[in-house]
Amino acid sequence: MATQAKIKLMHAKLHHVRVTEANVNYIGSITIDKKLMERVNILPLQEVDVVNLNNGKRWSTYAIPGEFGKGEICSNGGAALLCQPGDLLIIIAYEECVRAEVMAKGHQAKVLVADEHNREKEFIEQALIPQLGGFEFQSSSLSKTF
Repeated sequence: MATQAKIKLMHAKLHHVRVTEANVNYIGSITIDKKLMERVNILPLQEVDVVNLNNGKRWSTYAIPGEFGKGEICSNGGAALLCQPGDLLIIIAYEECVRAEVMAKGHQAKVLVADEHNREKEFIEQALIPQLGGFEFQSSSLSKTF
């Protein structure tokens, strides 16, 4: 049986979320407002990459849900040393996909751009649409429904 080639594609992104707390004494992870996680389909315990726009530091960890609707973004454990309250972050979640399925069916990702209080400012759906001989990339800003 042949193995199917797999690729990792972004499926969720929280853009410009602000750190509300950095807790070095917590065991690890990043705490994210559950409302934000649900909006872009990041699951609890899912691996995420975090990019700090204030200092360029980047790390991988896992997401845990914070209180729904409170805007919490808290870097925990050792990663708390990589940011401080007020820093702007990008949090990216990927999924492993079978390349042949992506080539046949395409792929969709959700992006939430946050305001200064970690509430939805803009919601974007991005897609790879299969075309004869390749793909079309589409990015559509949707009306706020959060």
